[in-house]
Amino acid sequence: MEVWNKFIDTIGGILGESGFAGLFTGEGWKNLIMIGVACFFLFLAIKKQFEPLLLLPIAFGMLLTNLPGAGLYHPELWNLAGGIDYGEVLHEGGILDLLYMGVKLGIYPPLIFLGIGAMTDFGPLIANPKSFLLGAAAQFGIFVAFIGALALGMPANQAASIGIIGGADGPTAIFVTSKLAPELLGPIAVAAYSYMALIPVIQPPFMKLLTTKKERMIRMTQLRTVSKVEKIIFPVLVTIVVSLLLPSAAPLVGMLMLGNLMRESGVVDRICKTAQNELMNIITIFLGVTVGATTNGATFLNLNTLKIVAMGLAAFCFGTVGGLLLGKLMCLVTKGKVNPLIGSAGVSAVPMAARVSQKVGQQYDPGNFLLMHAMGPNVAGVIGSAVAAGVLLKMCGA
Repeated sequence: MEVWNKFIDTIGGILGESGFAGLFTGEGWKNLIMIGVACFFLFLAIKKQFEPLLLLPIAFGMLLTNLPGAGLYHPELWNLAGGIDYGEVLHEGGILDLLYMGVKLGIYPPLIFLGIGAMTDFGPLIANPKSFLLGAAAQFGIFVAFIGALALGMPANQAASIGIIGGADGPTAIFVTSKLAPELLGPIAVAAYSYMALIPVIQPPFMKLLTTKKERMIRMTQLRTVSKVEKIIFPVLVTIVVSLLLPSAAPLVGMLMLGNLMRESGVVDRICKTAQNELMNIITIFLGVTVGATTNGATFLNLNTLKIVAMGLAAFCFGTVGGLLLGKLMCLVTKGKVNPLIGSAGVSAVPMAARVSQKVGQQYDPGNFLLMHAMGPNVAGVIGSAVAAGVLLKMCGA
């Protein structure tokens, strides 16, 4: 009997000190909710294949950080009133704390842009420079949300971080937020990547609402062939112009264009392939897991998070609308030579937004191929979101 009692006490002690006890005491219910959200995101990534390369590591990071007692991520190390003590992080932090330093120090987003540049063909944009206008128009949502957040009484730094969600560019959102409002990084990153993953769901209703059937069936003429010299000059010229105009955008635009120059020069195939594959994959894992780790239930589940998610959705929707409306205007000015559907691709989710333009167009004309035309504003949106980030950082004094 005595042995049995000791056994029961031992089991009780193990359970009392385990993470299970933490889930059912205090604010453990918040962790339970976030674990459920993480499992839902995993379902979307695996079953529905919504941006799985991003959503899966984010969801698993969310799962890990909400397991009481795991000690992989410590929010208290990053929310010190006197600033971050990186020495303490190195000595006391868990594995996710160590990886999170790449976010806080602004390392991961520019490296992601390096990989994007190495994978991106700017040929459609160079062949049709008018695409720059569509990429710029799709950043409309960023500034609408920024002004709206200011009107609701939010500080300028937080308003800017919320507004940047409208660019549909996760690395840019993380880069801006880590500098302006790091306390909002979790909800903003999750909102940005979630809306990127849901582009095939969010955009088509606006595309069909704001365009006519006749407009959606417009066939655009084939793009001209872009020379190698043009493709080499382009990244150098864009880097010089944007960096001189907005120095705060240089880390993103510079790395984007470096990656593209490596691709187009044809003389550094080995490091170009590394940037496209190994480096891009490693940084995506680190960035996704650590962003997910910031969504601890105790700090994530509050009214402020719901506001950010709602305003982020508004920013994204207004960005889509801005691109579509300018597309309609260009269609009118060119007397039907521009299919306004490509305007929605001005958000910088490459290449998913361009594919959505193609898919919606082919619903009405199966022989209509808009993908290459939509890639112009799509890659312009990448540059546009980086420029918009530079503008916001400048406005907020960062």
